[in-house]
Amino acid sequence: MGLGTLDIAIVLAYLAGIFILAQWVSREKAGHQKDAQDYFLAGRSLPWWAIGASLIAANISAEQIIGMSGSGYAIGLAIASYEWMAAATLLIVGKWFLPVFLRNGIYTMPQFLEQRYGSRIRTLMAVFWLGLYVFVNVTSILWLGAIAVSQVTGMDQMLAVVLIGVFALLYQLYGGLKAVALTDIVQVTLLVLGGLLVAGLTLNQLGEGAGILAGFHRLREAQPGHFEMILDKDNPFYKDLPGIGVLVGGMWIMNISYWGFNQYIIQRALAAKDIAEAQKGVLFAAFLKLLMPVIVVLPGIAAVMLAPGLDKPDQAYPTMMRLLPTGILGLVFAALVAAIVASLASKINSIATIFTLDFYAKMKPLADQQKLVRVGRITAIVAVLLGILAAKPLLGSFDQAFQYIQEYTGFFTPGIVVIFVLGLFWKRANEAGALAAAIGSFVLSIVLKLAWPELPFIDRVGLVFLLALALAVVVSLLTRHAPEKDIIDTRNVDYSTGTVFNIGGIAVLAILAALYALFW
Repeated sequence: MGLGTLDIAIVLAYLAGIFILAQWVSREKAGHQKDAQDYFLAGRSLPWWAIGASLIAANISAEQIIGMSGSGYAIGLAIASYEWMAAATLLIVGKWFLPVFLRNGIYTMPQFLEQRYGSRIRTLMAVFWLGLYVFVNVTSILWLGAIAVSQVTGMDQMLAVVLIGVFALLYQLYGGLKAVALTDIVQVTLLVLGGLLVAGLTLNQLGEGAGILAGFHRLREAQPGHFEMILDKDNPFYKDLPGIGVLVGGMWIMNISYWGFNQYIIQRALAAKDIAEAQKGVLFAAFLKLLMPVIVVLPGIAAVMLAPGLDKPDQAYPTMMRLLPTGILGLVFAALVAAIVASLASKINSIATIFTLDFYAKMKPLADQQKLVRVGRITAIVAVLLGILAAKPLLGSFDQAFQYIQEYTGFFTPGIVVIFVLGLFWKRANEAGALAAAIGSFVLSIVLKLAWPELPFIDRVGLVFLLALALAVVVSLLTRHAPEKDIIDTRNVDYSTGTVFNIGGIAVLAILAALYALFW
C-alpha cells in the first residue's frame, strides 16, 4: 500500500508549512544582520518549551524510529532502556552540568575543553565529533530515513537519501539554530501524535475489535519474552543488553556522554535565556523520553505478530505504517518525515557550529560575524554532500542499524565522560590526563573487543570507563599541573534547582521505578 492522493497532499502541506515557518521565525529584525551567536545559539534566547521540544526532535529520528522499532521487533521492550534511562540522565545534566556551562558562557563542547585543559584536546575532540556527526549520525539518519520513505512510497532509496538531505539542508540553512529550535515544537507534536496513532492502531488491530488495551494484553500474552526489560543470560540478545548490567553499567556512560556532552544535543540548552529556563527545558524533555518507547518500540513488537518473517528487523516500522488507512498514513508519514528533518537539521547545524567556531574562527580571529555565518552555511552544505555519498557504503549491510551506532560510538564515549566529569569536578585534572583518557578509551575498546569478543559492548563501555578514569587520574598526578590554562570558573556555581524542577524530577524517577517494576 503506497501513499494515496490525500496522503500526498498532507505530506506536501507539511513540508511547505514547516519550511515557511522555519524561515519566518528566523527572520531578521529591521536593521539587524545575523551574527554568529544568532545563527549558532539562537541569540541565547530560547524558552523552556523550545529547548525541551528541540532536545527530543534532535534526538528522535530515523535511527530511533526505524532502528529502535527494528530492535523492538528483534529484542523487545528491553531496548527501551535507552529511552527510559535517558530521562534520569537529563535530570543529572540539568542539575550538575548546565550550571557550569551556562555560568561560563560555553557555546561548544570543544571550547569548554580548551578553556579547561588546553588547545590540543579541543582540536582532537573537535575532529572526532565532526567525523562522528558526519559519518555516523548524518549518514544513519539519511539511510534509515530513506528506508522508510522508500518502503512507504516505492521511491528509489538513494533518491530518497538525496531528497531528505537537500530538504533538511535548505530548511535550516538560512536561520540556523533558531529555525530549528523554534519549529521543533511543531515537529515534536506531530511526531508524538503520529507515533501514538501507529501504536494505537496496530494494538487495536491486534485487539480484533475489543480495543487498544485488549490488543496490548494479547500481544503481551503471545510474546512474553518481548516484554522483559532485564534479559537473562540465555537470551540470544543478552550480548546487546546484558541484564542488570544495563542498569548499573555502561549504559549510564552512553547516556551521560550523549545528553551531557554532545554538541547537537546540549547546544539547545546552551542557547537558553537563563539556567532556570534550561533546567525546565531538560525536565520537559525527560517527561517526553518516558513516552518515547510507546512510539518507537511498541510498533516493532506488534510487528512480530502482524508481520512475522520480515527480511530485516528495520523493516518493522515502515511495514506497520502500510497497515494504516488513507489520510492517517499521510499524517503518520509526515510525522516520520518531521522527525527525520528535525534531527538531521540539528546535526547539520552543530557540524557547522563546531567547524566554524572551533576551527575557522581560531584560524581567522579577525573574521567578521557575517563571514562566520557564511562559513557555517558552506560547512553545512559540505556535510550533507558527504553524508549522502557515504550513507549506503557505511550502513547498507546492517540489519539493526541502531545497535551498530551504539556499539561504535561506544569506543569513544568512556573517554569523553572521563574528560568532562573530571574537568567539571576535579581541579587537578590536566590536559595530559585528558589526552590519555581520550586516546586510551579508543585503544582499550579495540583491545577488549578483539581479546574478549564475548564481552557485551555495554559492559565493555563500563569497564573502559573505569580504566580510562584511572589512567586520567594517574597521568594527571604524574604530570605538571597548569592552572593558568584552566579558565573555567566553578567557584560559586549555584547547583540549587527550583520547585518545578525538583517536583518534576521526583515524578520522573517515580515513573521510572514503576515501569521497571512492572516489566522487570
